[in-house]
Amino acid sequence: MERNPVTVVKIGGVALGSNDTTIEDIVSLQQQGKKLVVVHGGGKLITEWLKIHGVATEFVGGQRVTDRDALEVATAVMAGLVNKEIVAAIYQFGGRAIGISGADGALAQCRVEDEKLGYVGRVVEVKTELLDTLLRAGYVPVIAPLGIYTFDRPDGAPRILNINGDTFAGEIAAAIRAEQLVFLTDVSGICDRSGNLLSKLSAREAEELVASGVASGGMIPKIKGCIRVVNTASATCIIDGRQPHALRQQMEGRGGGTTIYGD
Repeated sequence: MERNPVTVVKIGGVALGSNDTTIEDIVSLQQQGKKLVVVHGGGKLITEWLKIHGVATEFVGGQRVTDRDALEVATAVMAGLVNKEIVAAIYQFGGRAIGISGADGALAQCRVEDEKLGYVGRVVEVKTELLDTLLRAGYVPVIAPLGIYTFDRPDGAPRILNINGDTFAGEIAAAIRAEQLVFLTDVSGICDRSGNLLSKLSAREAEELVASGVASGGMIPKIKGCIRVVNTASATCIIDGRQPHALRQQMEGRGGGTTIYGD
């Protein structure tokens, strides 16, 4: 199967900063005829809202433990506030976008990832019809990482599951056979034990960094997301989204950060 000429971009909180250029880059690339799918998180804002509501935050292996209270907050923050802020910003820069979640169009159908994580989903099936329609119509789909609890759902359980945004981006990129998967984060890329940036890694080398604990926390799902598509995409990258025009430079072949390639 041929690659789809689409780039999946995973953005975090850095993309909404007052000095950030990510939204500007997204619009510029769209106006050049590039097809983009944006997946966003909202972790820091979710943590702030959980604190306001008196709900404790716990992470296991870089993923948030999501009980029912945390799920309600995560759904409201990501599918509501964060998603619509990004869409509005894209329009203000002259672009065209539509905000959805993985529940819309039954895009992401899930089962519970691990009981220790609570209502966190593992994507089992991705239905791409809605994404295909939006891309053909000239929109940037902006997706909140939520999914439908489709498989093995007990009676009384929530109908929606929270999904790690990095993992979700990898699954979306795999499902549409994206040409590129780019993670914009708040670090320079993947570093070795001494803190030196590793500009290129094979999938096997990246897995070894996770196994040894050199890559830890939130870097783990980013690496796994890259590995998910490393043999189908032309490029999988983790780059510093704090740098001016990091996304545009990456798309022009002048990016930094870490590139993970197939073995």
